[in-house]
Amino acid sequence: MFPSTDDLEREYLSWNDIDKLVDHLLPQFTGEFDGLLTITRGGLIPGGYLVELMGIEHVLTASVHFAPAHESKMAWPTFVQFPSDPLLMGRRILIVDDIWGNGRTIMFVKGRVTAAGARAETAVLHYRPRSNLFRDTGPDYYGAITDRYIVYPWELPPIMDTATDTRPRPPIN
Repeated sequence: MFPSTDDLEREYLSWNDIDKLVDHLLPQFTGEFDGLLTITRGGLIPGGYLVELMGIEHVLTASVHFAPAHESKMAWPTFVQFPSDPLLMGRRILIVDDIWGNGRTIMFVKGRVTAAGARAETAVLHYRPRSNLFRDTGPDYYGAITDRYIVYPWELPPIMDTATDTRPRPPIN
């Protein structure tokens, strides 16, 4: 069973908070990256900040779907969208997401980027070690460590907590 976020205190961030986190991330990077791969949906805005500030022109996107735990015990994700290997091969790629919670999504993406022949490094705004499923592994770069459930300014509050998610689910092969 995966660690629950239900018991975590919520922290609501402002756009000013995001600016400060990005400002904390930037000096951690050494050298230049050949590209940036942002993980949807949470990594789109932090990735956008970083490509602009770092002048990265080779920008890629990955979309990953995990079946909800109550529907399937399948541990493998479905890559809904992922760049082809030639776009990654031989490049130093920065993989960006908003938070490293349990680490599953970013670790699966990193594994696939590495398998394509790239040098993959990870960056997140928040790292939550308490819920990390990967012993002795965490993000290469992070803006802050937290033990809270982070609500980013670009996240819309749910209309109803009990509402059923009616979005179509990608087919699982």
